[in-house]
Amino acid sequence: MTHKDLLVSTHRQMLGTLDGLLKKAAEHEKGDALLAERLAEDMLPLSTQVRFLYNMPGEAMQRMIGLDYKSVEQDPKTIAEARKMVSERIADVEKWSAHNFKAEDEPIELVIPNGMTFDLTAGEYVRDWAVPQFYFHITTAYAILRKAGLEIGKPDFVGYMFRYIRQAAS
Repeated sequence: MTHKDLLVSTHRQMLGTLDGLLKKAAEHEKGDALLAERLAEDMLPLSTQVRFLYNMPGEAMQRMIGLDYKSVEQDPKTIAEARKMVSERIADVEKWSAHNFKAEDEPIELVIPNGMTFDLTAGEYVRDWAVPQFYFHITTAYAILRKAGLEIGKPDFVGYMFRYIRQAAS
């Protein structure tokens, strides 16, 4: 699997997961109030997790294909707005996947908001930063919703796996 395949498939599958979680959230009695939920006081709320998950594919593509991308700074105010963001980003990932990505060994400079700078190859960036960070925030969004009382489980997180299921012989 190439670093392009890993990054694109992760974004595609897990944004689909996020959309499914948000669909269930929209039907929950707490509704839009779920966006303010947190796992812990010192952690960011669901709305910010959604914004990060919206931005991360664009930020990755900025580095991997030279996309001119500016991160969104505003959290969604409603579940409907969050789902719209996710839908837009899924379409963007499909569009961006047609581009040529940097070579596996091409250098990437990663500067994070706290001022730290990392020197990586494109392959290291995807494997060691882009994919793990994306999974961290999707897992956090899942955990926030679960803690808030949404009836979700492992099938909601890895629903894409059902396309691989082997049917029992009759």
